[in-house]
Amino acid sequence: MSPSTDPGSTPASHTVAPVPGAPRGVLRALARPATLTGGITELALVGAHVLMYPLGARTEVLRPDASRRPAPAPPSARALFAADPLAARVPVLLVHGLVDNRSIFTAMRRGLRRRGFASVCTWNYSPMLGDAARGAADLGREIERICAQTGHDRIHVVGHSLGGLIARYHLQRQDGARRIQTLVTLGTPHQGSVLAHLLPTPMVRQLRPGSPLLRELAEPAPGFATPVTAIYSDLDQLVLPTSAARCEHPDLGARNVLVRGVGHMSLPFSRSVVDEVAATLAGLRPAPAAPAAAVA
Repeated sequence: MSPSTDPGSTPASHTVAPVPGAPRGVLRALARPATLTGGITELALVGAHVLMYPLGARTEVLRPDASRRPAPAPPSARALFAADPLAARVPVLLVHGLVDNRSIFTAMRRGLRRRGFASVCTWNYSPMLGDAARGAADLGREIERICAQTGHDRIHVVGHSLGGLIARYHLQRQDGARRIQTLVTLGTPHQGSVLAHLLPTPMVRQLRPGSPLLRELAEPAPGFATPVTAIYSDLDQLVLPTSAARCEHPDLGARNVLVRGVGHMSLPFSRSVVDEVAATLAGLRPAPAAPAAAVA
């Protein structure tokens, strides 16, 4: 499956919080053609993902390129790495969300390889995961395995939904910066989601706004230097409010990127999102300004 085109969803990068709109403005936004199209696309992709889900249940076998050369790509894709050709060789690990598997990345994995990334791999964690910290520790072991097999010291990580929160926990609380070169999250509830109150399972309770997990991630992280990009959508049906998918930690200085009219499950299939992820991992996006130092 190729990444879907999404008219009107060109990403917008910003580091300041968006100004909340008036209720009338929200209703007007919901009636936009791009929003309606995005909703229909979301339904279609959810149906397609349900069909692909069994194919992703088996763990992927990592087959690193023995020559460690970038995958063949057209000139437009090779232009991504014109300034830094070695960037194409850094492995990319894709981490799925809650009760999902690697099949959600069918389009993104293929899209990143077509854009020139030599090693793009996925990882399945247990659908019965009950604690994000334990999932983060498992992720750390998977990252170590990839580094050992590919010969690289560091890798990029892209996490969808809960996968982004697991990766952030490992990066921020388990010394993951030693191995993670860049983190990109897609529709990740960095500030929780009010929908998490509807399901009282241990893992979902950790996604409630103000949960112990989120309070732990909000603690100071001095000296943090790994670039973090949070891609979020104004049409996310699972992260509510949608602005909760922004990463607002003052020490992380994350770059927040808004896409319009793309549903939660559609994010990994969106062509504009894949383009943004590729440009970010290739180092073409400016890093946000460093957080201001405290003044006594």
